[in-house]
Amino acid sequence: MAPPVKNAVRAAAAPTEEWSSQPEVTAAHPPKNAAGDGDRRPISTVLIIIAMQTEALPLVNKFHLSEDIDGSLFPKGVPWVRYHGIYKELHINLVWTGKDSILGVDSIGTISASLVSYASIQALKPDLIINAGTAGGFKAKGACVADVYLVSNVAFHDRRIPIHVIFFCVNYLYGIGARQTFSTPNLIDELNLKVGKLSTGDSLDMSPQDEVLILANDAVVKDMEGAAVAYVADLLSVPAIFIKAVTNTVDGQKSIAEEFLQNLIAVCTTLAQTVSQVVDFISGVYQIIGIRKSTSVYRKLYINTDEYYILKIMYQFA
Repeated sequence: MAPPVKNAVRAAAAPTEEWSSQPEVTAAHPPKNAAGDGDRRPISTVLIIIAMQTEALPLVNKFHLSEDIDGSLFPKGVPWVRYHGIYKELHINLVWTGKDSILGVDSIGTISASLVSYASIQALKPDLIINAGTAGGFKAKGACVADVYLVSNVAFHDRRIPIHVIFFCVNYLYGIGARQTFSTPNLIDELNLKVGKLSTGDSLDMSPQDEVLILANDAVVKDMEGAAVAYVADLLSVPAIFIKAVTNTVDGQKSIAEEFLQNLIAVCTTLAQTVSQVVDFISGVYQIIGIRKSTSVYRKLYINTDEYYILKIMYQFA
């Protein structure tokens, strides 16, 4: 994904007095799933998709976001809530799926996640999606309560389509919907994040049939939205990363629901800290390597090493 272009970096490495004399530095090949119509642009607009109010509020407070009161961004009658603001030169949009209009509970699950993802991408045109939330973890895979994972792969575990022998394999693969997430090796190294696979389904508990597919998915964590967000992001060609904090162990001795509720608030605080670090990493690249943004390219002001690659500069994660 990120071919070396050291010569171009080396040529632009020496600082000069005049801004206008700096060469323009662009990526030869933008990421395959970059937002837009192939235009090369820095990450400017970040969309954070969250399913629960308890997960959302610590981030709203951390980034000092304001609620979109007029509600004109989304269709009339939907419960979705958008918070927005500027944080370290990034346009942050946090969209929470809101409360069910009849029952008053969080609109969790794949249906709401899919709808919100589609509508938010269409309205906000984000450069990057962060799906942040809580998840169950598997002790057998090394997951513990309060661990935070950056997800490497997503898949569904409750979409079983056992029809017609000839097309069984195709239907099975479609139902599983396995996808690799946007690769972020430098982010993982910088923040020392745990990495694991995520399996998504519309139930908090785990039926025997779910368990078989979750094991087949090699999942470390289990949630109710991630693979749905990934599907829409992939459909609309927007890079997406997934940050999941463990509230409960799925294969432990305690009740899943009781452990989830017991740890929810504390784990959401931990989740917010990690998401904040990720956003700081994205914005902090500008200060670390001394570059400025223009509409479609970066102009490099100063670099004290020739080991950077252009794509690392352009897209932070490469």
